[in-house]
Amino acid sequence: MTAIAFPILLMLVLVLTEMAILNRQGRQAVDWHDVVFNLNSGHLMVWLFRGLEIAVYGLIVDHFSGGFVSTWPIAAVWILALIGWDFCFYWLHRLHHKFAFLWAVHVVHHEGEHFNLSLAMRNSWYSSLASIPFFVPLAVLGVPLEMFITVSVVHYGIQLMNHSALTPNLGILEHILVTPAHHRIHHVADRAWSDSNYAGSFVIWDKLFGTYRPDLPEGNFDYGVKGASPSLNPAIASNTPIMRFILRWQVDHAQASPRYDAHPLMVLAGTIVLFGLVTGYVWLYGYSYAGTGDGQLISFSLLAFGAIALGGLSEGRNWALYSWVVMSALLVAEALTGGAGYLWLMGCCVLLFHSLSLLLGFGRSPP
Repeated sequence: MTAIAFPILLMLVLVLTEMAILNRQGRQAVDWHDVVFNLNSGHLMVWLFRGLEIAVYGLIVDHFSGGFVSTWPIAAVWILALIGWDFCFYWLHRLHHKFAFLWAVHVVHHEGEHFNLSLAMRNSWYSSLASIPFFVPLAVLGVPLEMFITVSVVHYGIQLMNHSALTPNLGILEHILVTPAHHRIHHVADRAWSDSNYAGSFVIWDKLFGTYRPDLPEGNFDYGVKGASPSLNPAIASNTPIMRFILRWQVDHAQASPRYDAHPLMVLAGTIVLFGLVTGYVWLYGYSYAGTGDGQLISFSLLAFGAIALGGLSEGRNWALYSWVVMSALLVAEALTGGAGYLWLMGCCVLLFHSLSLLLGFGRSPP
């Protein structure tokens, strides 16, 4: 599963490298707790839960495909997949801004108040689930699953770079690809700007369908969504907008006073280790949920809960402190009995050491 796991690890390296440069140069105030949330809400969840999206696509292409591209030259199918994926994404993105239920999923991405690479990874838990219907046309046409996954990785890589705070003007490529110069307009905390520039990789879609906007607002402006800052816990941040939509009344995260202050770099260290374990999980199991035994289910559940616990650590919650220790200990126990390998066991042990250090007070201070 190198083809899937390696891009995940590369994304983490790119995000942390940019954050280090921004912090060193003082070009952007780096909120490390915000970076932790972006990592947790995005790839600790979207990649873990993307298996259902892949499974549905595979089911359709295997049993309900019209086989329209089966006689095409392979190069033509690749071109169709590359362009067709981005076309589908444009409408996915645009309709997420138009319909309230889809916006309740997508708003988590827009609540980020800092424009940098980590923002690209900030997503609702339900982003992959909400994406499923929009890529069905590719499956019906018969674009193979492996090709769909590959072009998805390519486009998500381009979209990662769309959020860079360091990328300069790209000259002629500005007229072909979506670049940070285009996409930062989409993240302005004003729907007059954010309801534009929906394209993911190729800027032609916005120009073709009349949603292209070339310039940022004049004067001072903010990124994000107007209103109260969201929770640092991905479980709360992902579910609160959904509950607002379903219940039709205001559901807000109660900002309880923190019981302690966890140093942001200490929380970031735990995030990096957990992220590494997620990469290892994808390496071991890919996106399959079947035929791998109880060890996968246990690892999946513990890693997913770890992302929630990290959010609680950022908010200074006592339950998160103890849950982080228990989760780490259970991962070690599962690794010892499951036979996943020494690297996996080593990562679990490092996570347990981190959790015990935090419990004993290292990297933690009174509020």
